[in-house]
This record gives sequence, C-alpha cells and structure tokens, in this order.
Amino acid sequence: MTVTATNHLEIKATINGVDGRFILDTGASNTCVGIDKIEYFRLVSKDSEVKAAGAGATDMETQLSTKNKIKIGDWKQNKLKIVLFDLVHINDALTNHEAMPVDGIIGADVLNKGKAIIDYQTASLFLKKKKK
Repeated sequence: MTVTATNHLEIKATINGVDGRFILDTGASNTCVGIDKIEYFRLVSKDSEVKAAGAGATDMETQLSTKNKIKIGDWKQNKLKIVLFDLVHINDALTNHEAMPVDGIIGADVLNKGKAIIDYQTASLFLKKKKK
C-alpha cells in the first residue's frame, strides 16, 4: 500500500487477471470500477437501479458486474460483485492534487471478506486467506 499526495491509501489489485490501481475506502460499501474500464477489466455488466454517491457527487447512474475474480497480493476471491460508475470527479480531484488517477475503489465488501487489518503506521493491508 502507498499513501497518496491526497492522503488516500492506494493499492494494486488484479481483477479478472488485469492489474489496476485502486483507492482503499473503508467507507465505500462496495468495490467499484470506473465505467470506462469495462473492457479493460473484462467485465460483463448490466444496468442497475442503484444510484451511486460519494466524494461530492450524488445520484450517479451505475452498472453492475458479477462473477468477477479479484486478487490482492496472495489473497483472492471469486464471484465478486463490482459496481461501475463514472469516476471522473474522483480522478479529477486526485490529479488536481498531483496524485495519480485510479481505476477504482476497493470497498468494505472486500475488506470484510478478507477480514482486513489496515496498519497505517507501516502502510500495510493484511487480508486473511480462506482455509482450503
């Protein structure tokens, strides 16, 4: 994990075998990917009735993609549901503060599944692997 110029925690994760850059957000209920990254992450999506809100934007149209695979370090999960929406407002805020844009947000859904422990002192994320 790295701490960005905006004081966000950023991690690298792989979705459907494709690497990406993500903000770790304990306040986000779901893991999200920018709607412009559907093809990049090989997502199959459908329109959703749910409206997204966050980081100063509200009532945003969303799509939903199910049955995705995510890998963070050695931890992985299959059948991940991902919410897709326009992340332009988030990436604009990041680049305005000289931080790199992100592909999405890792939310509480993944953090709960992985029984996450976040160590701010060492900028480390620990996720518990499933027992076989």
